[in-house]
Amino acid sequence: MAAEQIKMPQLGESVTEGTISKWLVKVGDKVNKYDPLAEVMTDKVNAEVPSSFTGVIKELIAEEGETLAVGEIICTIEVEGSAPSEAMEETKTPEAASVTNQANVAPMSEDGHKIRYSPAVLKLSQEHGIDLTKVSGTGSGGRITRKDLLKLIESGNIPQAEPASGSAPKAAEHKEPVQPASVQAVTTSPQAQQAPAIPVAAGDIEIPVTGIRKAIAANMLRSKHEAPHAWTMVEVDATNVVEYRNSIKDEFKKKEGFNLTFFAFFVKAAAQALKEYPQINSMWAGDKIIQKKDINISIAVATDDALFVPVIKNADEKTIKGIAREITELAGKVRAGKLRPEDMQGGTFTVNNTGSFGSVQSMGIINYPQAAILQVESIVKRPVVMDNGMIAVRDMVNLCMSLDHRVLDGLVCGRFLARIKEIIENMSKATTSIY
Repeated sequence: MAAEQIKMPQLGESVTEGTISKWLVKVGDKVNKYDPLAEVMTDKVNAEVPSSFTGVIKELIAEEGETLAVGEIICTIEVEGSAPSEAMEETKTPEAASVTNQANVAPMSEDGHKIRYSPAVLKLSQEHGIDLTKVSGTGSGGRITRKDLLKLIESGNIPQAEPASGSAPKAAEHKEPVQPASVQAVTTSPQAQQAPAIPVAAGDIEIPVTGIRKAIAANMLRSKHEAPHAWTMVEVDATNVVEYRNSIKDEFKKKEGFNLTFFAFFVKAAAQALKEYPQINSMWAGDKIIQKKDINISIAVATDDALFVPVIKNADEKTIKGIAREITELAGKVRAGKLRPEDMQGGTFTVNNTGSFGSVQSMGIINYPQAAILQVESIVKRPVVMDNGMIAVRDMVNLCMSLDHRVLDGLVCGRFLARIKEIIENMSKATTSIY
C-alpha cells in the first residue's frame, strides 16, 4: 500500500486558490476513481473534486472552510499496488520540495509524533514571522489551520519566533525580496489584511463571510490594484431594437422555448465591434500585451450571495438567437448550481447587464485579466431632440465602459463604443436577422 496525494485543482482561468466548503468523505472511507471527495468554492465556480485513485481515505489535510492555493495537498489516499510515494519526490518542483523539507523538520509533539503543518500554514507563518510552536490549533487533533493564523494576524497578537544563537538559519528567516506597497496589497489576501475594528451594537447582525465572497473580494481587489481603471460612456438610441424585439418576442418564445432578451442584441453588437477593433480583445501580460484571436464574451450572472461570470465562446460566430440561447442556458446553470469549470474559462471581454435591475449609469470593475468591461444600462424612454429639430420620445440606453489604461487608450475605446452605438441604432426588422 502507498499513499497518494490529492491536490487542490485549478478550477478556472486565473484561479489561484479554492476553499473546501464541504467534505464528502471521511477517514477510512473506500473510494473509487472519479468519486467526488469534496465540494470546493472559488471566485468563479462551485465544483466537486474527484478522486484520481481507487483506495481508502488516509488523511483529510484541509479543514472545511479552509482556503488552499492551487496545487496544495487536500487529502491522501491509500492505494493498493501503486508505486511507493517516495518515487514521486523526485518529480516535485523546487518550491514543492522546499515546503516538504520544511514539513519534515517540523518539531515533535509530546507523544513523539512529528507535527504536520499544511503548506498554507507554513507560508503564512513565514510571511508574518509566527512561531508555530506557540500557536494552539483548532483543527482535528489540535492541528493548526490557516484560519487560526489569520485570526492571530488580525488581532495583531503574533507569537514571534525567538532567534536561536549558533543555530542554522530557519526557513522563516529567508525573507522574500521587498515588493512595492501596491504589489504587496495584491499578493496578500484580503483575509490576511488588518480588519477594521467595527463596534457591534445591540440589534446589529454579524454575517460570516463565505468562501466564495472572500474569493470575489480578492479578485476585485486585485483588479483595482493592478489595473489603472479609466471610464467612458456613450448614449445610444435603441428605439429600433426595442420595436423589433417587441414585435417578435412572443412568436420567438413560442417557437424556440426561451426568451429573446434585449441583452442578446447588445452582446451580438459588442462581438461584432470586437472583431473590428481587436485591440479591445486584449490582456496585460507584464512585458507584453496579448491580443486574443477568439472572441469569448463573459457575461455576469448574479445569485443572492455571489456573482459568476460564465463565457459565451466564439460569440462573433453566433446569431442573436444562438447568443440568447446561451445566455438562458448559462444563467440557468448558475442558478441551479450546475456551472462547470469549463463554462467559466477563456473569457476575453465582459458584457454586464446592469440594466436588468434598473441601473442607468455605472462603473464596472474589470474582470481580471481582461482589458475592459461593458455595462449595458436600463433602456428608458426620454424626450430627445432629433436631427430635424423636433422633439420625440425615444428608447435610450447608456453604454458604460471601464478599461485598463495600461492596455487601452481613450481613442480606440471611443471608436469601439461609437461602433457599437452605430450597430444598435441601425438594427431593425428590415436590416437584421436574429437567425
